[in-house]
Parts: sequence; structure tokens; C-alpha cells
Amino acid sequence: GYRSAEHRATATRGQQMSHWSAPQADADGDRAYFSPVLGGPLFRLFCRTHLSTDELLLLRRRIVVVAFVAWLPLLLLSVIEGRALGAGVPVPFFYDFAVHIRFMVALPLLFVAEFVAHQRLRPVVKAFEARGLIPFDARECFDTALGSAFKARNSVVAELVIIALVYGVGVLVVLKHYVPIDGTTWFSELSPGGAELSMAGLWYGFVSLPIFQFLMLRWYYRVFIWARFMWQVSRLPLRLVPTHPDRAGGLGFLAHSISAFALLALAHSVVLAGQLLNRIVHRGASLPDFALEIGAMVVVLLLLALAPLAVFAGQLAQLRRTGLDEYGVLAQRLAGEFDTKWVRGGAPADEPLLGSPDISALADMGGSYEVIENMRSVPIAPEALIPLVVAILLPMLPLTLTMMPLDALVKALVGLMF
Repeated sequence: GYRSAEHRATATRGQQMSHWSAPQADADGDRAYFSPVLGGPLFRLFCRTHLSTDELLLLRRRIVVVAFVAWLPLLLLSVIEGRALGAGVPVPFFYDFAVHIRFMVALPLLFVAEFVAHQRLRPVVKAFEARGLIPFDARECFDTALGSAFKARNSVVAELVIIALVYGVGVLVVLKHYVPIDGTTWFSELSPGGAELSMAGLWYGFVSLPIFQFLMLRWYYRVFIWARFMWQVSRLPLRLVPTHPDRAGGLGFLAHSISAFALLALAHSVVLAGQLLNRIVHRGASLPDFALEIGAMVVVLLLLALAPLAVFAGQLAQLRRTGLDEYGVLAQRLAGEFDTKWVRGGAPADEPLLGSPDISALADMGGSYEVIENMRSVPIAPEALIPLVVAILLPMLPLTLTMMPLDALVKALVGLMF
């Protein structure tokens, strides 16, 4: 999809020079094109080094360069040190599944997730205004919230703080006291004084891991920006309608934003799957031993994607209560008049019941009242959760092969189907 988008963008670039293009407008603060992932120092660096366009294209180039900076030196240094497939190393480089999965699968997914999130989230701000959800007297507050989101997203200080956290905590604390696999590995060797890093280990600890951790923390910061913006909007007196057919007062379009975080969730799940595979293969563990870790990951990733929309729960709950009261009074009046006219003999003798609009009006009122009764507490449709749940659980499925031989698994599946 991104290749076709890049072709279209290139074909229309001459036309866009006469006015603000969407990404440029977003970078300069155009409220109609806000995207929480399109901006910041790293984004501008990628644009200047021709690793990205202002529309997050050149995705393949970005993935190849960053992934190879993180992974290729590890391979070369491991080969030089004889630890790629070397005898005497309990866990050679080629058998450290977590490393290959982290840098060759999860890291590219983080960049693809940027492009997807940009496409999914960019129309949301425009939708609030196009649907008339922002009252005139609340537009100033809406603009203030949006301006704050722009400022936070483009903050140089924020990304410098992330770098400080990566090296101050991730390297000097975590790496110093934590070795993912017990015993000698391709990147470290146990000694009486602790784990000593090899040349590959030094690159791994001071370049590769910091790159991955920086991108992860940068993503968390973007989710925070999005959640804060949603929370600020939820504090506004939105023009919600209790009888809206989306059963969310008119906020049903927000459910589509959940899919923007599916690939981010997939990247997290892939990393965990790689770590579990290492423990299963190199430590003799079994998949059920990690039920708690898997369950915790599912809960955390669901909260990560759903929390930004859960902030509307209070306003939707109040809208439902008010709607039931107001439409209850209206329904009582309509039903009473219908009863008086058609049941108690109040209808004119020459007015036929068959084809009377009164019946349709009563049915319509019943439908409207039912919509209010079935309003969702959060603007999330159940079907919108399917891509997210699949993304979280999919990387865990191959690990089930470690619990039984492949031929036995195939026979069990065939037996279930037939």
C-alpha cells in the first residue's frame, strides 16, 4: 500500500507546490491534518537524510538502514570473534532467536506501524469538526488542546529525555545487571567479576539495544500524546446525540483508531515471543510456564490501545442517562396519545388504522429509545477489537509447536475439522 501511495504522492507533487500539502500543514500546525506520529526531531532527521518523506514514505529504505545498523554489525563481529556458530559457546549468535526477531521483525514493524497510525489517526481531528461535535464556544479550548499536542509531538526536549533514559537506565543499569540468557553467550562471558561484554556485546549494548529502546519509548510518548489529547477533548461539552445509530452518541468513528495500534501491539508480542522461544530452546522451559507473562502482555497492550478512548466513558454515561430521561418523557407522551386515539376510541370514524403514520411514529420512537438503551459505555465496537487481539496473539501461535511434534499437531487439527 505504501508503494502505491508513494507513486501517487510523486505524481501530484507539482500540484501540491501551489498550496499546503497535508503533511506540511500538519508539521506547521494545521488542525485538519494532525497526526501524533508525524513530527519530532527524529522525523525531521529522517527527512533531511532522505530516509523519509513528509508523508512517512520511503519506508523500505528506512527499515533497511536502521535494521542493518542494529543487526549487521552484530553478525560481522560475532563471526570475527568466532561466536556466530562457534563451538564452546552455549548460545551462538545464530541461535539467539530473540535478537534476530527483535531487530529483523519487531524493529521494522515499529516503522510500518508509524505509517499505518498516521493514515488511521490523521482524519480523526478533522472528523470532530466535520461532524459538528465541537460547539462554537468550545473551539478555543479545542484549539488549545490541539496546539499543546503539536508542541509535545515536536518537542526536542522530549526525545532528548528519551535518549537519557535509554542510556541512563537501559544501558548503565539494566544491561549492567541483566543477562538475558544464563551462561556464556555470543555477546558476553561470565567471569568472577560478572558478565564481560564481547566486541559484539558492546555494539549490542551501546548501539543496537538503545536504538530499539529509543523507538519503543518514543512510541509510548506518542501514545501518551494521543491519550492526553483525547482526554482534553472528552472534557469539552461535545454535541453528542443519544439516538445516533452508531450507539456511541456520534463518536463511533473513534473505534477505527484502534487498528492504528495493532502493528505496535504486534511488535511487542513478537519481542516477547522471541524471548520465550529462547527460554524454551536454551533453558528447557515449556510454553505453559509463561502463562502469566502472556496474560499480562495481553492486558497491557489492550489498555495501551483502548485507554485513549475510555476517557469518553463519563460523557457517554451521562448522555445515556439524560437521553433515557428526555426520550422517556417524549415516548410516554407519544404512546399516551396513540393509546387515547386508537385504543380508547378517540380516532375519527372515517380515519383508517391501516396505513396511518401514527403506527410508524410509534415504531420509530421505540427504535430510538432502544438505541439509547443499548448505547456503549465507550466508543468502541466489539468488531474493532478483532485486529488488535489477532495482532497480540498471533506471534504466540508458533510457540505451540514446541509443545508437541508438528505431525501430531496437524493430526489434532484435522481431527477437530473432520
